[in-house]
Amino acid sequence: MRLIVKFNIVFLAIFLVGLAIAAYVSLDLLRQNARDEVLQHARIMMESALATRGYTSKQVRPLLETQMKYQFLPQSVPAFAAQEQFSDLRKKFTDYDYKEATLNPTNPRNRATDWEADVVNQFRNGTAKGSELIGERDTAGGQTLYLARPIQIKDAACLACHNTVAEAPKTMIELYGPANGFGWKLNEIIGAQIVSVPSALPIQRANHTFKVFMLLLTLVFVVTFILLNVMLHSIVIQRIKELSKLADQVSLGNLETAEFKTRNKDEIGVLTGALARMHKSLVQAIKMLEA
Repeated sequence: MRLIVKFNIVFLAIFLVGLAIAAYVSLDLLRQNARDEVLQHARIMMESALATRGYTSKQVRPLLETQMKYQFLPQSVPAFAAQEQFSDLRKKFTDYDYKEATLNPTNPRNRATDWEADVVNQFRNGTAKGSELIGERDTAGGQTLYLARPIQIKDAACLACHNTVAEAPKTMIELYGPANGFGWKLNEIIGAQIVSVPSALPIQRANHTFKVFMLLLTLVFVVTFILLNVMLHSIVIQRIKELSKLADQVSLGNLETAEFKTRNKDEIGVLTGALARMHKSLVQAIKMLEA
């Protein structure tokens, strides 16, 4: 097997191993970065909802207290305000969603679906690690990442509307009825804030970036492969071929025609010099024998 063929086989084997490692690491890193980007969007949305809740509770609700005696206004409820804000957001970003999913809600639109109820129960049962739950689910629009935080009754003032039907404001009962949203307990987890953010597009961008990266990496390899072959041929193979021809001439007895000349100081140049000295010694020895 020729030297350049052996070199190319070794080079190709090293490249394929390196390419496989680079593909595995880069794809995993790109997808993880895409997931972190989606998660960051979800956290921003969650903080926006919390800011809306705080604003409604501290500034809007006090202004409506007098009117609430005659008519229950959902706009005074922080959860209602947060979800209304995201309803406007969904007009432009239909795949984004925010819901205060509750097991026993006053407002029917807040009732948890099956998968949302599972999220709430993970908080209630203590199976969720920490105060934040992250997961993914398939939807009609593609893969979606959700971020959930528990809704816990920490303020006893909330029980004024949700303890018993008798204690609840009559205006609220007139609006929503006496069947739901009662029997809540202090420190009880009654639901979860759930933000859903589409992850399909960031993953697609990550996959596209991966393909471009691998294409460029392969292109660099091809160029490197060609340049290395040209260099190997001109610096090593061609010079070795010349030495081989000269050695053949010496072996055939053509001592006068063979000339081992080199100006290079590399290993092949050292070998050429050694062959030149050997050739010179051989010529002198033959002349001495002939004499």
